[in-house]
Amino acid sequence: MDLEARSLQPGVKASLLAKLREYKADLNKLKKEFKRISSPNAHDELLESGIADIHSVSAEQRDRLSMSVERLNQSSERIKESRRTVLETEELGISILEDLHQQRQTLLHAHNKLYDVDSAIDKSKKVLTTMSRRITKNKWIVISIIVALVLAIILILYYKISHG
Repeated sequence: MDLEARSLQPGVKASLLAKLREYKADLNKLKKEFKRISSPNAHDELLESGIADIHSVSAEQRDRLSMSVERLNQSSERIKESRRTVLETEELGISILEDLHQQRQTLLHAHNKLYDVDSAIDKSKKVLTTMSRRITKNKWIVISIIVALVLAIILILYYKISHG
């Protein structure tokens, strides 16, 4: 209960922690009183002092004892309810962690796919760059062959016309 109360919002947290301290103090008082009353020495002391008679126990002590037992039962019920709440919270936390793990796996898978696609794009870019260079190189070769042929034709025409 203490951990759960500490994890709440500050406004609610202070009041719950105060109640929790009060409950703990009551529980400790009840435990001490129960140990004192239920110890074998206490019974012997009562018998020895002559106060052990059931009828001599005052109504005030009986009321106090019944109120203590009632508070103890209420505290036990609160503790049981808190344990149920803690178990439900734990189950919810486990469920959330499983969801987060699944989402992490999905993100890692997507990251790996993205890396593979990025790698393929880089390879494609290199291939396209190489192809572009070859096309440019082939254009220059074709242009130089055409120029050489045109020069050869002009030279042949010149010799035919001039020797002709």
